[in-house]
Amino acid sequence: MAVAEMWETLKQAIVAYTGLSPPAFFTAVAVAAALYHVVSGIFAAPPPPPPRPRDEPEAEPLPPPVQLGEVSEEELRQYNGSDPKKPLLMAIKGQIYDVTQSRMFYGPGGPYALFAGKDASRALAKMSFEPQDLTSDISGLGPFELDALQDWEYKFMGKYVKVGTIKKTAPAEDGNTNTSPETTENAAAAEPDKAPATEVKPREVSSEEVKEKEEVAAAAAPAPDEVAKES
Repeated sequence: MAVAEMWETLKQAIVAYTGLSPPAFFTAVAVAAALYHVVSGIFAAPPPPPPRPRDEPEAEPLPPPVQLGEVSEEELRQYNGSDPKKPLLMAIKGQIYDVTQSRMFYGPGGPYALFAGKDASRALAKMSFEPQDLTSDISGLGPFELDALQDWEYKFMGKYVKVGTIKKTAPAEDGNTNTSPETTENAAAAEPDKAPATEVKPREVSSEEVKEKEEVAAAAAPAPDEVAKES
């Protein structure tokens, strides 16, 4: 009975103070509460991010690229990612780039790990993972493959830092110029047997020798009296 009396008293108070029927009053209150909840949700500050676990190590910043200058292909293999203390390097068309920031692609276990520490221009041009294509030799490539290699070079130039170049090795000359040690020794042994050709020059005759010859010729000639007697 007490609850019913309180309800009747509340309905009379609602009608007296608001001029609304009890159902209309409670509907208006529900709408106002929903509107307040929506507006407060729009303007409320975002919740703070969850705290980072203390046992999670923070990523160390990458060291700045180090300029190597001109190195050989053998020296470049030392930067294939096997040593985490060394930068991760890769070359295209003889130009070396630092790809340490993309270790997930070119480092150990990455999809392009075979290219690290090498000049794999031919493999990039052909998109090949065959061992025989992991070389800088791009001879015999078609125009589409050369265009693909050029795209790779532009990508590396725009994303990575160039840190050096690969030394160019002089190709071996073909021909008969190479002689074996045995041939050289035989030629050296045969040379003493050959007499050097010398040019025979006419001997110079002195004036004394000319005068002596004239005197001998004059003494050998017959006297004028003897010539007259014979005639």
